Amino acid sequence: MFRLSYWIPSEWAWIASQLASTLGFFLAFLLLAHLLRQKRSPVSTTAWLLVIFLLPYVGVPLYLMLGGRKLLSMARHKPRVYNPRGAVAPHHLDGTAERLLESYGVPPARSGNRVRLIGDGEDAYRSVLEFIDKAERSIHITTYILGRDDVGREIVARLVRRAKDGVEVRLLLDSVGCWRVSRRFLAPLTAAGAKVAFFMPMFRLPHRGRANLRNHRKLIVTDDRQALAGGMNLAGEYMGPTADAKRWLDLSLVVEGPAVHDLAELFASDWKFATSEDLSPPKLPPATAVPSEGTIVQVVASGPDVTGDPLYDSLVTAFFGARARIWAVTPYFVPDETLVRALELAARRGIDVRLMVPEHSNHLTADLARGSYLNQLQEAGGQVLLFKPVMLHAKLIILDNDLAVVGSANMDMRSLFLNFELALFLYSREQVAAASAWMEASIKSCRHGITPPGWARELAENVGRLMSPLL
Repeated sequence: MFRLSYWIPSEWAWIASQLASTLGFFLAFLLLAHLLRQKRSPVSTTAWLLVIFLLPYVGVPLYLMLGGRKLLSMARHKPRVYNPRGAVAPHHLDGTAERLLESYGVPPARSGNRVRLIGDGEDAYRSVLEFIDKAERSIHITTYILGRDDVGREIVARLVRRAKDGVEVRLLLDSVGCWRVSRRFLAPLTAAGAKVAFFMPMFRLPHRGRANLRNHRKLIVTDDRQALAGGMNLAGEYMGPTADAKRWLDLSLVVEGPAVHDLAELFASDWKFATSEDLSPPKLPPATAVPSEGTIVQVVASGPDVTGDPLYDSLVTAFFGARARIWAVTPYFVPDETLVRALELAARRGIDVRLMVPEHSNHLTADLARGSYLNQLQEAGGQVLLFKPVMLHAKLIILDNDLAVVGSANMDMRSLFLNFELALFLYSREQVAAASAWMEASIKSCRHGITPPGWARELAENVGRLMSPLL
């Protein structure tokens, strides 16, 4: 057994022990004060308190690494992308989602966009290369993961060629998602004149990184005229030149039109935070007062650079207000109590609630934590659909026949409350129909319903639910 008296005199060991106890108490008090200042749910607060006080040697370091939400010093230095405005008058859409989002300062829904849903990796890969090859002035890319595989190498090679052609190439990588991407791998890009930056580097002196607040946004903007956004990272698991039976199922969108302005501004905000370079603001095309043709799109960012939780709040509001259906697709279903309660009550009042998740995701802890939530939803009358062929990584929500939401955010507390995320709200029956058709085709490969767990798995799932705020 380790004893201080083995290393220092007994009288000093007693003093050191008292100092350690006092320091531990003081540190626990500071963490408690910090925890209570944050706008966490009671469940999340209780979970952290249990870990800190019952397992202090684990809980304190874990909280210091992962526990902060929107009050971390580095996150505070990032300028807010929106300025909250409070209540707003109705615009050209007769719905609460747009008005609620605008009250947080989210840009208004913009009409006159051309939107194309990308539902497979081959189409996504072709679109990415086409974006790069056809760009005339600028290529701006944000990604959580850049693969070191054939897909990543080909994308880097194309970017190198365009940088040599004089096109402004900027590549923003998350430092955790791309921790395996070496400077050597990126050297041809920088040598060609492209600019590469890492978002919130984990290792830097003075230390500035933080593991818990990641840039999970996926976005490509070229010439400030067209954009590709959604859930796909730039790696072989998500996209590639040919079909692959093991490739994950995911969704992205190609957007052309006024909404690209808001996407370009979001990239500029993230880039300035990572590099201090202030990009010239893109010009906003004239918007029509009344939607005439094309898709109405609202660009919604969420994360530490957004005041409040507009994405989460709009989803909860929409779930409570749904009239006919709520169809949702997510790789990880670890919601908070309010969100799952909204889905449960919708199912109980006869709304067609369908939730599609992978039969087995790539994170065992998330699968264990989701179990009790899935049971709760199924017992209320909702349909739980387990996608069987491969890992399901798509993020999609369809509400009635009026709204489809596609983006980078999973339906879990990390995406909804911690990470920097991006979602596109599509107020178009045509796009809702396209998203519905994609989901209906995917449902054919699903197992319907979950079997009641045995006592051992039920115990594990309940423990997972208790610890879910920490995931």
